[in-house]
Amino acid sequence: MTTTSDTTPGRLLQLLSLLQTPREWPGGELADRLGVSRRTVRRDIDRLRDLGYPVQATLGTDGGYRLVAGKALPPLVLDDEEAVAIAVGLRAGAGHAVEGVEEASLRALTKLEQVLPSRLRHRVATLQAATIPLTSGDGATIATETLTVIASATAGTERLRFHYQAADGAATRRLVEPCRLVSTGRRWYLVAYDIDRDDWRTFRVDRVSEPFATGARFAPREVPGGDAAEYVRHAVATRGAATYEMDVEFAAPVDEVTARVPAVVGVPVALPSGDGCRLRATVSQPVEWTAVRLAMTGLDFRVRGPEELVVAVRELGARLSAAATTRA
Repeated sequence: MTTTSDTTPGRLLQLLSLLQTPREWPGGELADRLGVSRRTVRRDIDRLRDLGYPVQATLGTDGGYRLVAGKALPPLVLDDEEAVAIAVGLRAGAGHAVEGVEEASLRALTKLEQVLPSRLRHRVATLQAATIPLTSGDGATIATETLTVIASATAGTERLRFHYQAADGAATRRLVEPCRLVSTGRRWYLVAYDIDRDDWRTFRVDRVSEPFATGARFAPREVPGGDAAEYVRHAVATRGAATYEMDVEFAAPVDEVTARVPAVVGVPVALPSGDGCRLRATVSQPVEWTAVRLAMTGLDFRVRGPEELVVAVRELGARLSAAATTRA
């Protein structure tokens, strides 16, 4: 480690970049990141304060530093990678589905590119030229305020009320516990637990209106499968397809079935006898595909319903047996 008293602009920039993240940095960790001594970190912090950055220090064995929230900061300073990332993000935002974001992104991008060094402008232009956005082109837009209200309620774990218009035009009033906002490019979805329906739901945000946070806090629940993006992907893929209620008993414990059946399909429940478990789920895949998926688990199972799935499993078994028959 170096203990030089010189404060290089590059190191100051790196230090400021670290402090701009919303966390407190122990002095020792900053020293390791910058490759300097803790004493040098303290001198660099003093230099940032001289430049007008409100860096707050906390007492302790290691000490900690953070930028004071809510204070007016001097002009934003970005390193090369951050500047390129923001420029690329703004270019992507110029084709976004959020109302007003396209124009605002173009204005911000113009300002940023005016101050980018030529080498960075070239990197941004090269990446943009090699990229083609794939959009839905359905023209659905979202009010910025709608996203802001939903995001705020999600971050604050507050129950959310809103009007919702389904694909068939039916209008309903919803009370939910918001979990995550998921963007697929030109479309946004809210993953939330619907209080009145006592179940998880996905909502297209462009069909949400008049959202407001109720102020009532809730304990966060885990989305089925633990991955909100995967939950949305599965919901979008199966929406509109014919469904049926699958009822299957496995001769295996819950944890083994859970490891072999995607959580978005359903959650198995142990049988009272203790001999295996039972899985009931609403399925939209063709019964032939479900039969194959059940066989691929490698577990012994018995289909209790529906009858068409029983027939599909029976026929699959007969075809597999015939295919495995040794010919003379």
